[in-house]
Amino acid sequence: MVRSDPGASGGALQGVRILDLSRILAGPSATQIMGDLGADVIKIEHPQRGDDTRKWGPPFVRDDMGNETTESSYYTSANRNKKSVAVDIATPEGADIVRKIAAMSDVFIENFKVGGLAKYGLDHETLRAEFPHLIYCSITGFGQTGPYAPRAGYDFLIQAMGGLMSITGEPDGQPMKAGVAVSDLMAGMYALSSILAALYKRDADAGTDAKVQRRGQHIDISLLDTQIAWLSNVGMHALISGERPARLGNAHASIVPYRVFEVADGHVIIAAGNDRQFAAWCDAADCPHLKNDERFHTNEGRVRLRGELEAQMEDIMRARSQADWIAAMEKAGVPCGPVNAIDQVFEDPQVQARGMQFEMPHAVAAGGMIPQIASPVRMSGTPPTYRHGPPILGEHTSDVLSEILSLDETMQSELRNKGIIG
Repeated sequence: MVRSDPGASGGALQGVRILDLSRILAGPSATQIMGDLGADVIKIEHPQRGDDTRKWGPPFVRDDMGNETTESSYYTSANRNKKSVAVDIATPEGADIVRKIAAMSDVFIENFKVGGLAKYGLDHETLRAEFPHLIYCSITGFGQTGPYAPRAGYDFLIQAMGGLMSITGEPDGQPMKAGVAVSDLMAGMYALSSILAALYKRDADAGTDAKVQRRGQHIDISLLDTQIAWLSNVGMHALISGERPARLGNAHASIVPYRVFEVADGHVIIAAGNDRQFAAWCDAADCPHLKNDERFHTNEGRVRLRGELEAQMEDIMRARSQADWIAAMEKAGVPCGPVNAIDQVFEDPQVQARGMQFEMPHAVAAGGMIPQIASPVRMSGTPPTYRHGPPILGEHTSDVLSEILSLDETMQSELRNKGIIG
């Protein structure tokens, strides 16, 4: 590894330095996970504009006076455990600063349009020649090759082109996007896993022999490729059957009953994944006629007669409350749960027991603290750590340039006066 982050506390990626030129969500979500795992993440932002998502609001973080700051909730969702360094890479001096930090980094991650960084000398080919150890990860809408490579790609567009919207929504409604930018987030996850594999390969090949040159590689992550890859079983359904999967709303194509049901005071999910669980639902619902109907004894039969079975179940489910059904299904061993609104998610006792919401210090937030959603990673030896909150624009410029590049205050002042750093 190149150099340890002195602020890390023994995380699994302590000693790994990430130079992050990504914006929006796919790249930042990947680098936030690496930051949580102990990596030293240096986020490069434009001195005036910063990451595009800083302006994606409201809502914005509010200060002690109750006034909106310039820190959007969107930005704060994917940028903790990073150091914000404000540098204008469009200037020769700014590009040179980034290049010098790259020399002392393990990973370079970016999501500019294909070829967009070449004019600054920050493209893969240029940096590979200078720093062969560097793992360079590019995230784009359509990848580095193919007829669509020059196009910009956004999550909404990719969900449409990648088939997800065609299978999401009610059968008689419009194709529907998911409520979260899942193509972006999954691209971030594939970027993360690829980077970790490349780090392992690079350092395993070199071993302990200091004379062996460690060699990085170029990682090409496409949002469209990612979306197609995680069509998973539905994509294979289409390839093997030759049929076009239809939208089923909240129903499952291959399992019945497995959907949302209206109850007396809201909605619940019933997810009977096997024949035993369906029989247990029948017992708990006091429906021996359904349990004894041979047509419904197997999942195959229930799928084929979905409409007839679910119509009867709907009437039965409406007769009891959400709490009654959840208690009955838990006792019967049938997966069942409420359809929670987002605020209810964080009030759930299981979510609270797992510590999925916490607070971190923040430079401008009211009371000096900002809420965060915790990492889902649980590691017994090197758990995630939360060392610093989402940074304000340029919060760490001076510190990083001093510590890594040894630029004194006079040199930094000159660069700042020219608008090269912020």
